[in-house]
Amino acid sequence: MSTLRLVLGDQLSHNLSALADIDLAHDIVLMMEVLQECTNVPHHKQKIVLVLSAMRHFAAELRQKGVRVDYITLDDPENGGDFTKEIGRALVRHKITHIIVTEPGEWRVQEMIQAWSDLFKIKIEIRTDNRFFATREYFSNWTKGRKHWRMEHFYHEMRREHQLLMDGDKPVGGSWNFDSENRKRLPTGMTPPSRKRFTPDSITRDVMTLVTKIFPKNFGSMDSFSWPVTRTQALEALNDFIENSLPFFGDYQDAMKTQTPFLYHSLLAPALNLGLLSPREVCEVAENAWRNNNAPLNAVEGFVRQIVGWREYVRGVYWSLMPTYANVNALSASRPLPDFFWTGKTDMHCLEETIASTIHHAYSHHIQRLMLTGNFALLAGVAPREIERWYLAVYADAFEWVEMPNTLGMAVFADGGRMASKPYAASGAYIDRMSDYCKACAYDVKKKNGDGACPFNRLYWAFLIRNKSQLSDNARMAMPYRTLAKWDIKRQKEILDDAENCLSKIAAFND
Repeated sequence: MSTLRLVLGDQLSHNLSALADIDLAHDIVLMMEVLQECTNVPHHKQKIVLVLSAMRHFAAELRQKGVRVDYITLDDPENGGDFTKEIGRALVRHKITHIIVTEPGEWRVQEMIQAWSDLFKIKIEIRTDNRFFATREYFSNWTKGRKHWRMEHFYHEMRREHQLLMDGDKPVGGSWNFDSENRKRLPTGMTPPSRKRFTPDSITRDVMTLVTKIFPKNFGSMDSFSWPVTRTQALEALNDFIENSLPFFGDYQDAMKTQTPFLYHSLLAPALNLGLLSPREVCEVAENAWRNNNAPLNAVEGFVRQIVGWREYVRGVYWSLMPTYANVNALSASRPLPDFFWTGKTDMHCLEETIASTIHHAYSHHIQRLMLTGNFALLAGVAPREIERWYLAVYADAFEWVEMPNTLGMAVFADGGRMASKPYAASGAYIDRMSDYCKACAYDVKKKNGDGACPFNRLYWAFLIRNKSQLSDNARMAMPYRTLAKWDIKRQKEILDDAENCLSKIAAFND
């Protein structure tokens, strides 16, 4: 009799809790490629290739260690198409006493797993995911008694708890946060380094052929696929970032530049979210770079904050507020997602650049996501569920636990401030300050309204007018609402009409 140990597609870590104490003589690891997980949203072709290739490489590594692996490929003619059916088939193939699995990243999958005990009359052991700094229980305890949840407070606690960038009980450098130093525009003539990328091997090429056959119409291109699909490759990518990009990451992490999609960003989120890298080792390597005088503190602190701060925080938000969190819509936004999010055909240069990067690399960096695609969806009043499903579909690093709170809480403020203290609404002036996009745009970023004006300008004040009842009491929105209070009803109506006219022309655009 054997134990069936389940490894999901984003659990590709050899120290996974489900694999602890494995009995090589008797236990079986089950890994499944199933259609349901590939089609719950229309995933980018590169994302499907990344996950399936990384899974197949991980299965090969387990076999090399003497582990018995039962691996179900997507094109197996007997494949039932979802986890539950494949568990049922596995129980027929093997004499199993119970199933061990590490807690999944998605609420829907956890509900599915919890139902197996009654369905199959077998013991299901769900183990804590040991690959995060904070357990779900830890975050739940942290929220108790707190009227407002704020990442910055949680981040301080994580730093203390895990002694990251600390001098005793004090933060190194005398400050918890050096974000004020991390908002520089990329200087003219400054060229970021080429990045360590990876040529697809035979396993990845086989998966690419499979994806072309099964998902020919899915979003995105596979031509430039070069993501790390093994731990060895992920470590090479980590070392490349630390040596060549981390020293400049802090200064220019908010910058944007035409035809320069990667800048100094780490590109490590896909490997982290698949489990090829651990957040602890990534943070420790970055801290060592500072302690060895190979990277400045503002860069290292900013990078560590993204991982031990934001990444851990959004996971806690997700598991504390699901399943109702998926349907939040505090601003009653209802507009359909514009077609150009899928086609990339728009005369707004900033969005054209961002979506082109998304099409070709399944990637855009966090400022492009928050202050361009997210900001546009916020200002236009796009239905939260539509933009949230888009983010989940198009990015290689997008798994629901991390993507959903970032979208609903940060990008479009659909949770009404549960996660962030204010909506990240901005006019074209921000984009012009942080990028070179506006110079090559069909629109005038200096013009506030009317034909030819930057759409972000035309939509910004209309957004504030539409959502006055929900946002005017927010202390961090006081300045724009003081300005708005000086405008009479006629002017406000003109702004609203101009915004609608702007959105109609954007919807009608066909390159």
